[in-house]
Amino acid sequence: MNDLITDSTDHALAALRYQTAARDLERIVRNIAARYIVQEVPLTWRLLHAIEAEALADLGFASRHDALMLGLFQRPSGLPYPETDEAVDFGTSTALPAVFAFAVSAYEEAARRAAQASQNTALRHARAWGD
Repeated sequence: MNDLITDSTDHALAALRYQTAARDLERIVRNIAARYIVQEVPLTWRLLHAIEAEALADLGFASRHDALMLGLFQRPSGLPYPETDEAVDFGTSTALPAVFAFAVSAYEEAARRAAQASQNTALRHARAWGD
């Protein structure tokens, strides 16, 4: 009976550690991606690989999480992705390595904000001249 409680506690702690590391990595990736988004650099395969390398090499991230946890966020070598200057397109795939998913999400969010800002600007101009 004690083993069941211990196992349950261990699983809960492991899940919490993973969630904490994932949030930490997402914040790091979003900060890296933001530098490129502000400069309006399109997300290419080559840039995506560079973001991944920089995020996983972040010394703060490595110091806050143990090697086993860091290994969970490494892209498996059996998942090759192009390293070209073509725009990133995963199609309908939702099975992405964590860093890739965080970077794509940051770019998609920035695109939505830009579209909304341009729509709001057009609306303000229409009101100013149309009312």
